[in-house]
Parts: sequence; C-alpha cells; structure tokens
Amino acid sequence: MIQEIYVIDEGDTLTGRLVDMFSQNKKIKIKKVKTEEIDAELKNIPEIIILNADSIAENTGSICEKIRNDEDNSITPIVVITTKQDKESQIDILKKSVEYIITTNTPDEIIYYTITNMIRLLHRNRRISPLTGLPGNVQIHAELKKRLSRRKEFAVLYVDLDNFKSYNDVYGFLKGDEVIKLAARVITESIHTGENPDAFIGHIGGDDFVAITDAEVNYEKICQDIITTFDKEILNYFNEQDIERGYLEIANRKGILEQFTLTSISIGVVVVDCERFHNILEIGEVGAQVKHVAKSVLGSSYAIDRRG
Repeated sequence: MIQEIYVIDEGDTLTGRLVDMFSQNKKIKIKKVKTEEIDAELKNIPEIIILNADSIAENTGSICEKIRNDEDNSITPIVVITTKQDKESQIDILKKSVEYIITTNTPDEIIYYTITNMIRLLHRNRRISPLTGLPGNVQIHAELKKRLSRRKEFAVLYVDLDNFKSYNDVYGFLKGDEVIKLAARVITESIHTGENPDAFIGHIGGDDFVAITDAEVNYEKICQDIITTFDKEILNYFNEQDIERGYLEIANRKGILEQFTLTSISIGVVVVDCERFHNILEIGEVGAQVKHVAKSVLGSSYAIDRRG
C-alpha cells in the first residue's frame, strides 16, 4: 500500500529535496500542501506530516495544534524541519505534540531513515493486530475515510469465518488463533496477486477482516481465490474423523449433541459509489447486510452489492 507524506511548505526547496530522497521508494508518495490547503487536505489522513517551519508565515505551533485537534489526525506523526537550533525554540515546538524536529542542515540519509523508521514503528506498534500483523480498526476507519474523500469508486470486502466458535469449542483457542492467521494469510495473498498495489487489508478483530481495493480490480475473482484456497487449507486444521463426517458434534447446554459444518469463509462485497455513500457508517451497514446474505449459504460463499 502506498503511504502518503504531506509536506506543508510554501516554497519548493524542501519538497523537491524530499521527492529526490524518496524517488526510489515506490511505497512512499510526497505531496506538497500549502498552509491555506491544510483543512481540506487533512481529510485524506496522511501517513506522516512534515512541516517546513522556515517557509511558512503562520506560527508553527498554531499549525501543529490545528493538526492535533483534527480528530482523524490526532495520532498522525508530525515532523518539523527548521533552521533554528536553539533549545528554547525546539522545546516550544515539541510542546505541541510534535514527534520530531530535524534541522535543515541534517544529511539526506538521516532524514530518509528517520522517516522510514517512523513508518515502520507506526505499523508495528500502533496500527496492527498482534495476532495477524494486519492494521486494526483505527487504520481501517482512516483508510475508508481517505478512499471516500478521493471521490473514486472502490470495493470493500467484509470477510469472516462461519462456525468459528464451534471450532474453538472443539479444538481450543490456540488452534483457533492458527485458523485466524490462516485466514489473514489467504486473504492477503489473494488480494496481492496481480497488479493491485493500492490494496489494503485490515483485521477488525476476532474472525472479521476487511479488504479494500480499487473497483477496476477483479474483486469477484479475488473472492473466488480466497474461498478456493481457504477451503483447501482449512482441512489441515481438522482431524480425519471430523473431515470424514463433514461436521463437528458439540453438546449444547441440555447435553444434546448438535452438528456444525466445518469452518468456512463468507465474503460480503460493497462497491462504493461516492454519490451513494457519504460516510463509513453507511458502508458498514450495507457491508453487514451483504455479508449476511453470503453467510445464509451453506459453506464458503460470497455476495456482491452493486447497487448505485
């Protein structure tokens, strides 16, 4: 997934310098933002915000406070680049919840690795599920808002497992965690097969996942690939007796044995037309509806909502 870095800059020198630094890094995109554009551009929720304190007329601290007071960017890291090296000036900036101050004469390599290491830490420590290594709810919501703001059609895949609780009841939570990791791997590999560089995969929690891709991508084939691979590999997580029967037997509260089909996977797809959807809650509501349709079918299945 491409990470956008916004540079608040009234000149071209710093922005051009950063563009040159990251020219070989295809995962990072540098975008210049003028001070009067900040309110509008913050809606896109960048990965990192870099502020050129020497090129802007507005007070640096005021701009940083504006960013921090924006709900969607309250945790977006801010880097201030400045010629000022005195302790007092730097402390005043850091008090505005700025993560890093870099002086203008810092070598390019140090700036480059400071920024790339910051992105690495973001993904490790703040935005990922410790079980699957995928981004969690904070980043899922941010990604959906960003896609909506682009006003370009995209597809959201809501994925979860069927009869997963039954699996946990029989095989235990440790084996259940392995099944969750299997699902994460299958979804990720299927999404990233082919030319799909701007795809996003997130772990909502438990056995629920979200994948986001451009509408031009063949998302129906992605669903088919996920189902085919998952249905094949999930059998490695059952014993031979359960596979031969094709179901699990679990005693209910009254001691009566009930039958549950082997764990399968269901996918509900929402094709998001920005004229139809105005916020991520509306997308989620339709996602729940279409996933319910998929789950009403026995075994692994997918359903697609293409309503305009």
